Amino acid sequence: MSSLGVFLRGMLMGAADIVPGVSGGTMAFITGIYDTLLGSLRSFDLDFLGRLFRLDIRGAWQHVNGGFLLALLLGIGTSIFSLARLISWILANHPVPLWAFFFGLILASAVVLLRQVEGWNLPRALCLVAGATTAGMIAFSPAANMDFGLAGVFLSGFLAICAMILPGISGSFILVLLGMYGTVLVAVKSLDLVFLLVFIAGAAAGLLCFSRLLYWLLNRFHQATMAVLTGFLFGSLVIVWPWKHVLDWVQGSHGQLKAARQIPVSPTEYAALTGLEPAIFLCVALMVLGFAVVWLIDYSWGRD
Repeated sequence: MSSLGVFLRGMLMGAADIVPGVSGGTMAFITGIYDTLLGSLRSFDLDFLGRLFRLDIRGAWQHVNGGFLLALLLGIGTSIFSLARLISWILANHPVPLWAFFFGLILASAVVLLRQVEGWNLPRALCLVAGATTAGMIAFSPAANMDFGLAGVFLSGFLAICAMILPGISGSFILVLLGMYGTVLVAVKSLDLVFLLVFIAGAAAGLLCFSRLLYWLLNRFHQATMAVLTGFLFGSLVIVWPWKHVLDWVQGSHGQLKAARQIPVSPTEYAALTGLEPAIFLCVALMVLGFAVVWLIDYSWGRD
């Protein structure tokens, strides 16, 4: 796989994780780099540290598949810093069409994962239901207001990055539930280095811990774990349903109110509750487009 291909996959992951409810882990999975990513992350072990202490920089770099990780991180970073303002603006001004597009994207992603689960039986079906139920419970959880200084920033990074690895549960959505989404966006836009370094340290710790657990589960209980991950995706569809009724609000980066907890409603209920046009035909078209994009990505990249 070329460095450019990995970079572009990283940009897809970064763009997905900006939007609350869309997972970068989903993008990694459907573009065929999920196993490589987990394997690279778990390679930060004692062997890696031993190579560093012996000043075997080249050996340490090869041990963790450094070229792959560098290209991927550059893609994620490029996407986040270049698209944060644009996607924030679209979410604020045209949320329903954007959510419709992502609904199609997530639905197609769930179907892609579903096809990879083999030998369906009752335990695997229960794993699927458990994953969907967990995602739904997270979706309807009330938003918190985390304010523990730099320790809270570290914990936010730790939890958000764990969600980022999981297909179906986005790091941005976890930040919304923690009440940190607007704060993190402000830090990115203003380049608050202290905040960002602490957040990145928490994310790094979360990556190293959770990637090992997930890698172990995929190797020991692959089909059951795949069923749970597929359930996460199906359960997360309630998060990205275009027409929603807001139950809770959080304060955004500039003092404005942002939706934190919402429930899905029908297009007609949405129109009655908000007085806004549900744009049904446009949303259906965007759902189909999102579905088609994922199938195209899976066809061209998922089989590399």
